[in-house]
Amino acid sequence: MNSETLENLEPTEVFRYFREISKIPRGSGNEKGISDYLVSFAKEHHLDVVQDKALNVIIKKQGSKGYENSPGVILQGHMDMVCEKKPEIEHDFRKDPLKLQVVDDMLYATGTTLGGDDGIAVAMGLAILASEKISHPPIELLVTTSEETGMGGALVLDPANISGRTLINLDSEEEGILTVSCAGGCTAQICIPTAWEKANPDDRAFAVTIEGLLGGHSGAEIHKGRANANKLMGRLLNLLSAKMNLRLSAVSGGSKHNAIARDAQAVVYVNQSDESSLREQISGLEEVLRGKFKTADPGLRIAVKAAEKANERVMTRESAENVIRFLYLIPNGIQSMSMDIQGLVESSLNLGVVETKEDDVEIISSIRSSVGSIKENIFDTIAAIGSLTNGKVSVEGEYPEWQYHPDSRIREICVDVYEKLFGKKPLVSAIHAGLECALFAKKFNGHLDMISIGPTIIGVHTAEEHLSIPSTQRTWNYLLEILKALR
Repeated sequence: MNSETLENLEPTEVFRYFREISKIPRGSGNEKGISDYLVSFAKEHHLDVVQDKALNVIIKKQGSKGYENSPGVILQGHMDMVCEKKPEIEHDFRKDPLKLQVVDDMLYATGTTLGGDDGIAVAMGLAILASEKISHPPIELLVTTSEETGMGGALVLDPANISGRTLINLDSEEEGILTVSCAGGCTAQICIPTAWEKANPDDRAFAVTIEGLLGGHSGAEIHKGRANANKLMGRLLNLLSAKMNLRLSAVSGGSKHNAIARDAQAVVYVNQSDESSLREQISGLEEVLRGKFKTADPGLRIAVKAAEKANERVMTRESAENVIRFLYLIPNGIQSMSMDIQGLVESSLNLGVVETKEDDVEIISSIRSSVGSIKENIFDTIAAIGSLTNGKVSVEGEYPEWQYHPDSRIREICVDVYEKLFGKKPLVSAIHAGLECALFAKKFNGHLDMISIGPTIIGVHTAEEHLSIPSTQRTWNYLLEILKALR
């Protein structure tokens, strides 16, 4: 799609800023460029700006005519994006700009994640700050860092830099849903020590790959029942080790703790006489799994081929047994459903990353729950499995849940404006994913009135991520009407 077509997308200013920030690499941990861009924007438009030690940026603008004395509102999003690409695509997320393209009425990046989560929030915020025609109360645009890797920016935000007490988070991914509560979570880090020995010279090395899975966001899409490649690899290795003298050389899979693993790899050694059995067992399990996931993950494939460049070392039998048993035993997916909100996942976990290092296998599992005690129990379960398999288990990146507040002015305004604008009621809901709102609620001692909205984004955190252009148009108009109503 040519640049001229991209420039004609409506709302023009929103997509102009989205194109601008898409030129700036902004994967988690690489936010200095985009943070400095936001500071430069503020200075160019003569707006007050704060850039803190975590590179969070707060840009402040006075209320428009007639709104000078209205209570202030915080517009909030995050600047970092998840960096995923298709295997065949050459793209360096540290330095290459995203290549945007329009397909029908959807905006994609070419073979990579789009950064619509949460670039569209930043673009909308900048478009409002740049305009002199939009009616709005005093605005603070809060753009945080490291949201995708544990909400690090929100964790260290200094409340003294924020004066508003109404916050509109623009990180939701489905139009027409007003999010008013979210799950808390943490990350379980597991290290299983490995000892090594030389492979038997009579054994042959084989590379086994599980691929073709859809993946997705481990919170927003966990209810879709998609396969997790790491968990399937645990099942496969457990099966093979029971059927033959299998020696494990390496196992890996997934790329992000909060993304459902799309692929996994293992290198195994078996006696030459077991090669046909190896292929037979893999083929049989592939058939079983393709049947099980024919709807949720129809592209599932398991491939096996000779590993020509194997490192000729294998884990000791005890080490391999510990790794395989842990992968087989660790829970994954939905653990409980809410009894209060129909259809809401109450708790889950995601076996996000498996990586073989020099002296251990490192495993990362993301835990989510809207009930703190359940989150703790899931972690304790993982720790118990770890103790049975010689694993060391620790917790990182813990964040709280955001509880529903029955008396919310911003929720009432958003519902009323939505009905007037679209002639129907929005869905007021909770989300089984972490939102920075939960940290803000804790940091401001519950004195923030918050809601989360956003346009429809499909395939978030995958290379197929795309943003609905018509939904962006409607959400933009909706946001402007909300601001107009906040006198």
